[in-house]
Amino acid sequence: MRILVTGGAGFLGSHLCERLLADGHSVICVDNLLTGRLENFRTFATDPRFSFELHDICHPFNFGPVDFIYDFASPASPEDYIKWGVETLEVGSLGTRNCLELAREYKAGFFLASTSECYGDPDVHPQTESYWGHVNPIGKRSVYDEAKRFSEALTMAYHHYRGVDTRIVRIFNTYGPRLQLNDGRVISNFMKQALLGDDLTIYGDGMQTRSFCYVSDEIEGIVRLAASSEHLPTNIGNPHEFTVIDCAKLVLEVTGSASKLVFKPLPQDDPKQRCPDISKAKALLGWEPIVDLRTGLGMTLPYFRESLATDSRGSSPSQ
Repeated sequence: MRILVTGGAGFLGSHLCERLLADGHSVICVDNLLTGRLENFRTFATDPRFSFELHDICHPFNFGPVDFIYDFASPASPEDYIKWGVETLEVGSLGTRNCLELAREYKAGFFLASTSECYGDPDVHPQTESYWGHVNPIGKRSVYDEAKRFSEALTMAYHHYRGVDTRIVRIFNTYGPRLQLNDGRVISNFMKQALLGDDLTIYGDGMQTRSFCYVSDEIEGIVRLAASSEHLPTNIGNPHEFTVIDCAKLVLEVTGSASKLVFKPLPQDDPKQRCPDISKAKALLGWEPIVDLRTGLGMTLPYFRESLATDSRGSSPSQ
């Protein structure tokens, strides 16, 4: 197929592009590089079936007929979406609409990358797809939460009213190579601090929980969902839950760092629990993650070592 991936220069988007090429497809990546990086293409940039278009999808675009569209364009880390709040809301509304219109024009399949942030600070645990969420619509995190909740509603509207063949994935915490050093996520923060010998920063008491999915597992679930006929949202994430403190200790163990743990106030609306119920993905897709956190951290470690070494030489991998 000829597949278009928006946000394909980002962490997950680039891994998706790489997987789609490996599966034999042609891939057009569209990204404005607000948070994405050309560095993420280095393992497949010369593939003749891959092309890159520098473009902001909030403005209409058309790079020719496509068979399928993956909409992964959005700042996705706390550091980025709080910095680029208006842009995050725009890409989840104007950007998603432009993608849906393109899918409608070419009768292409459409796949929305949504998020576990749709559940907010959940009072149901673990989170099932039927849970409507507990979201502060005007808090600092709302620019991302509500952008994705709106993009889900828009996607379902195009499915119901305009006949677009759609999919929606709710992505839970994912980690692996190509995470940015300074993106504010738990794994990247801890890995960077541990490798530099800095204190590991824990917000609140560290007893809040997260579930971490290695990137290859996440991409496998996404590709399987895209190949299905399921139109309603589907959780793809790792159901094994860790406290933030336990995660920090595991990072120290994997890196061999002697860094200490320090505690700072919990940010506004930071979720106390985050863990997917993946019963639907298991039954529908025959999917569940296979990489445990210790193994995944070990596979991620060389990337962070290289990134920090490059950064220290004055050529930041984020450029």
